[in-house]
Amino acid sequence: MLGQEVTHRGGDWAIIHPTVTPSGWAFEFENDAYPDTDDTAEVVLALHRVHRLKRLSPAADEAVKAAVERSTTWLFALQSRDGGWGAYDSDNVSTLVYQIPFADFGALTDPSSADVTAHVVELLCETGRIRDPRTLRGVDWLLRNQETDGSWYGRWGVSYVYGTGSVLPALQAAGLPPTHPAMRAGAQWLLSRQNSDGGWGEDVRSYSDPAWSGRGTSTPPQTAWAMLGLLATDHAGVHGSVPRGVHADALAGAARWLTEQQRPNGGWDEELFTGTGFPGYFYLNYHGYRLLWPVMALGRYLHTRQDPSS
Repeated sequence: MLGQEVTHRGGDWAIIHPTVTPSGWAFEFENDAYPDTDDTAEVVLALHRVHRLKRLSPAADEAVKAAVERSTTWLFALQSRDGGWGAYDSDNVSTLVYQIPFADFGALTDPSSADVTAHVVELLCETGRIRDPRTLRGVDWLLRNQETDGSWYGRWGVSYVYGTGSVLPALQAAGLPPTHPAMRAGAQWLLSRQNSDGGWGEDVRSYSDPAWSGRGTSTPPQTAWAMLGLLATDHAGVHGSVPRGVHADALAGAARWLTEQQRPNGGWDEELFTGTGFPGYFYLNYHGYRLLWPVMALGRYLHTRQDPSS
């Protein structure tokens, strides 16, 4: 991962940030011009967790710490004036480009989005920047942009399940308790959208038709996103004499669905699209989604489960 860091100047972001030291990670392996804040936040979060394990050589540890410092400085620089983060630039919200006659694919700008902002906020909090005023502005952006039903809009994944599953762990990292109104509303929205088979799904039509928000055939990534959100809002309740999380039944159903859907080779199938290029126009099947997210969700579930015998 250190070898993929983009450290030379290039791309549109540098036009309005000419004095900022380049540092970030790109969506593609061979793209040195356009690092994005979303991939950068996730990569640096992983690097930071490797650093915390204290199993690196002194030289590797110093390289990781330097990369974390460079990239968080770059991420702060790309924060938009509204407090949130877009994927590739800051304050890229002009509507003038939509007057172009062939602007028919719906996403010509790069405004702040809940999923990207959440990933950046989660990183900043976990790396000790939880009280930085810029981090707090990001938290405030997330709270201000919660939907009235308790969910959050997902720009780069389908859709409200992705947004909600991204924001709740970020707010947890920022220190919000499970009883905070935003956390409770987000959790309740997820619970209300769980399918009878234990999983979660959301049809791509949710981008244009609110009736599909959080509705659809269960998929491995979307089930995992919902699990991550519920795990971030879970807290101890009492079931007989055994303490357990208040979302224990929903989480157990989701974990059961994921394990039952797992293939003999360890992977999962995914026939539906859960990645978003341009909302309402262009969708993607990321082959890593059906593997990485379920493993992450099941890993956190096993780590935080309060009743090992269940």
